[in-house]
Amino acid sequence: MHTIKFKTNIKCGGCVATVTPFLNAISSKWSVDTENPDKVLSIDTDEPVNPKQVISVLDTAGYKAEKI
Repeated sequence: MHTIKFKTNIKCGGCVATVTPFLNAISSKWSVDTENPDKVLSIDTDEPVNPKQVISVLDTAGYKAEKI
């Protein structure tokens, strides 16, 4: 299992709902800790995921991400 984490600007449940279809296209196992000041997105996958792909997908959804 591979886990990658990103600092994001996904701030609330509505934001999570917006990015859900985009992130589900990459992995079905992901979560956003909206309580964390860095709004950490964690993605768990069986295969490695290119961080640039995640950043691009979130950008398409209107959000920013930075690998941490």
